[in-house]
Amino acid sequence: MTAPSPIGTLESALYAEDLGAAETFYAEILGLRVIARQPDRHVFFAVGESLLLVFDPRATAAGAPPGARLPVPGHGASGPGHYCFKVDAAALDRWRDHLEAHDIAIEADFAWPNGARSIYVRDPAGNSVEFAPASLWF
Repeated sequence: MTAPSPIGTLESALYAEDLGAAETFYAEILGLRVIARQPDRHVFFAVGESLLLVFDPRATAAGAPPGARLPVPGHGASGPGHYCFKVDAAALDRWRDHLEAHDIAIEADFAWPNGARSIYVRDPAGNSVEFAPASLWF
């Protein structure tokens, strides 16, 4: 039997021990809308038709306690993760200017062999955050 094909990404997760700093970066600097927050556990952001979930890995590693109403399995990561925002190619210079205006260091800004361009920065937890057009892959 062949598996059905996924139709997209619903959510992706990054991990940050300082959720306040993560919320400032993603909501105040990048302009994402916070859709859920649980202090000391997570903050979730709307990104187009998908979600960026930022968890404190110390709170999610063990998973839900036995008998929990929402039995989410344990998860977490150590070391920096990666997330790429899909942006219009024509907006990359504006993104770069916006990030620099908020004292966010540009870690890399280059053209890929296929001609697409990416800008990379770090969020407060050290995760690699990329801004690139869909033409990077499609």
